[in-house]
Amino acid sequence: MFEPSSRYHAVPTTMYTLADGRTVSHLRRRFLPRPEELMAVGEHVVAAGDRLDRIAARRYGDPEQSWRIADANRAMRPDDLTAAPGRRLRITLPAEASAAVVAGEPAR
Repeated sequence: MFEPSSRYHAVPTTMYTLADGRTVSHLRRRFLPRPEELMAVGEHVVAAGDRLDRIAARRYGDPEQSWRIADANRAMRPDDLTAAPGRRLRITLPAEASAAVVAGEPAR
């Protein structure tokens, strides 16, 4: 349903029956990873004019991965991460890769 790089890729779907009998499919809630369980691979110091999508493009090679930076820094409002120059942002491996490294599995 979603690309492997999507934050929703591993989120299961479920069905809900409406009052009129129709059923609709929807995503279950996506639980955010605990940042302390994500393996840090770098840090980015916010500069004036930085945008999360541009940081993600530099760090992950894909501007659409900005959600990974938000997850790693426990941001409920991602734009807050770049509001103050000098802020240090954690750059981490994805949750799946972090778990594999901790488990001693080879990186993919």
